[in-house]
Amino acid sequence: MTPRAVLFDVDFTLCRPGPELSAERYARIAERHGITLETGRYDEAREAAIQNIKRHPELLHDDTIWHRFTEEIFVGMGGLESLASECAAEIEEGWGVSENFELFEDVLPVLDELRASSLRIAVVSNGIRDLTEFVAHHALDVDAIVDSRSHGRVKPHPTIFQAALDALGIAAPDAVMVGDSVEEDIEGARALGMRAILVDREDRHPEVEERLTDLYGLPAALGLPRPS
Repeated sequence: MTPRAVLFDVDFTLCRPGPELSAERYARIAERHGITLETGRYDEAREAAIQNIKRHPELLHDDTIWHRFTEEIFVGMGGLESLASECAAEIEEGWGVSENFELFEDVLPVLDELRASSLRIAVVSNGIRDLTEFVAHHALDVDAIVDSRSHGRVKPHPTIFQAALDALGIAAPDAVMVGDSVEEDIEGARALGMRAILVDREDRHPEVEERLTDLYGLPAALGLPRPS
């Protein structure tokens, strides 16, 4: 059955951090404090920080969790624990700037295809930045915006998905969640009764049943007619 709406995660689903949020930014900030970071350790440090995230037991949004996440990347790249908080605060400032993120090339054309089939669209994201400004800056044509900072809880809590569904006026079985996190996006949405499709851009999760390596295949996966 063709869905009536699609909910999208944002980071690493629709966009990636640009140069101002790269490993080099960590290194530049650390250098001002007299510390040399190993930029080649960034990916490993970030993955370790993801694994170490200690979510609030009730999945409440908590800015201190994101701050610690950035601190752990800094330390994982060779930074001093004593400077981690100060440097993390500087690094985080860049995450609030919409220009520092780059849309993947498949995003706008695929959103256009969904619109051509009259689907409703929402973005649902964990994070600390203002998604309304982000959507406006990148000219994303969406009907609803729900972020954990405004909502108060983070994915995979069911209420953040439900808030997006309510804003769209769509029931869970009539919507599809699209995101890059198995736990937050896929398992969270399915627990609410939604269909969910993993966007696995780095081909890390071949075991996931419904999976795409980019968004170009999404319209076909949703059963939408091919554009003439």
